[in-house]
Amino acid sequence: MRQVANLQGFGLPIPVALNRFDTDTEAEIAAVHEAVSAIGAEAVFCTHWRDGGDRAAALAHAVLARLDAGSARPSLLYPDEMPLAEKIVTVARRRYRAGDVTVSDLAARRLATLEETGFGRLPVCIAKTQYSFSADPRLLGAPEWHSFEGHTFPVREVRLSAGAGFVVALAGDAITMPGLPRNPAAEGMGLDDAGAIEGLF
Repeated sequence: MRQVANLQGFGLPIPVALNRFDTDTEAEIAAVHEAVSAIGAEAVFCTHWRDGGDRAAALAHAVLARLDAGSARPSLLYPDEMPLAEKIVTVARRRYRAGDVTVSDLAARRLATLEETGFGRLPVCIAKTQYSFSADPRLLGAPEWHSFEGHTFPVREVRLSAGAGFVVALAGDAITMPGLPRNPAAEGMGLDDAGAIEGLF
């Protein structure tokens, strides 16, 4: 629900795509509907993963209905002129719910250099663990919901992506490559004795 609440914080009405799998129970589905409804959003069933694009039509209609309603009031998280360090702190506190943000000396020097060389108006992108809203992969999910309120968000390094037009802050032990689950699906893929692909589903 944190992702939904964060997007709503940008003034956007959010429909939630609920990919319904054969193993989902009615109790699980009801729990998702209840949680989403409690924060003013709507969960829409989708089975396009199995049945093709037409089984996501309800989601498309839900998106169009929100566009037609004209209820979106887009609001940015910070202004361009805010210093880069403050932008990072703003994201960490307002989106990751950090109680404190620490910036290494290396990162602080790099931020100062970027400001001095004309890159201070760029937006920031934060690279961190995919397992948590904190920078600690052991604090699964949304830490403040698990008695970890006020977690410290450590920024250890800052990089410039000048072509893309943003500054990347690396938090914790994060590395800049796509995140993978503990057991990537590719491990179960291969060819059978007849040369046919197996393990895709």
